[in-house]
Amino acid sequence: MSAEIFVHKCEFPIENDRYEIIVYCRPDGSHVAKTVLNACDIIINDGSTLDEVLKKHKELLPLAINSRRLFPRSRH
Repeated sequence: MSAEIFVHKCEFPIENDRYEIIVYCRPDGSHVAKTVLNACDIIINDGSTLDEVLKKHKELLPLAINSRRLFPRSRH
């Protein structure tokens, strides 16, 4: 497993909740954004730069959250 280095943390509001986004830099210089919903459910996106991965994650995070709200039974 490659070592990831923490580079950024922020909160992102979706409806009445706030979700933490943590961004890491990989050894190859790419970045990965993660939002932990619970121990078994982590939303992950990757990108070339910090700005790219944050933009991508903020666009896709609401879709991921809403899909989990719509189909909670299928996630078990």
